[in-house]
Amino acid sequence: MFASTPHTGFGSDADRLVIGVDEAGRGPLAGPVVAAACVLCKPRPPGLADSKVLSAKQRAALVTPIRARCAWALGVVEVDEIDRLNIFGATMLAMTLAVARVVDALGREPDEVLIDGNLTPSGRREEWRWPARAIVKGDAKEPCISAASILAKEHRDAAMRDLAAAHPHYGWERNAGYGTAEHIAALRTHGPTPHHRRSFAPVAQLTLL
Repeated sequence: MFASTPHTGFGSDADRLVIGVDEAGRGPLAGPVVAAACVLCKPRPPGLADSKVLSAKQRAALVTPIRARCAWALGVVEVDEIDRLNIFGATMLAMTLAVARVVDALGREPDEVLIDGNLTPSGRREEWRWPARAIVKGDAKEPCISAASILAKEHRDAAMRDLAAAHPHYGWERNAGYGTAEHIAALRTHGPTPHHRRSFAPVAQLTLL
């Protein structure tokens, strides 16, 4: 879903095609896990950095030019698949979906896929067919991964704000589904919603009470 081809300055066929990948939402108790894949435009948007060190205002200012000018796509895996696969498997699936959508949109295979972290979907998802390299703290080192981290976080945070409107007790517009004291207290009072990950221990323990 949400694939876009670049509008400006992508470069020639002689250029290496490098896709950056990052995810948002591995740790929360509720909501989807989202992966983004991004090929930077030329010139790239200034100020790219790990989404976690940027303010909400800085991320909002960057996400618009990234979406408008770069090639990007998202892979979103919902809670039923997270519970079926486990969160690691769901993250590998989300990354695979995001990269496949960028490749399809561009009509060209990448020379390399750079992934934030220490593991890649290579050998873990049969659909994965691209050369991949994991980079620890890659979202702070590689601008294409930084852009992907911004896309993933902005999309997921917006999704959790939308879900919060229908389920206002849990504070998702503030905690994005993470297990804050506010969220845990609301779980104890109101129980889990269909958007809670029942395979995660804090939710599973409450469903057994």
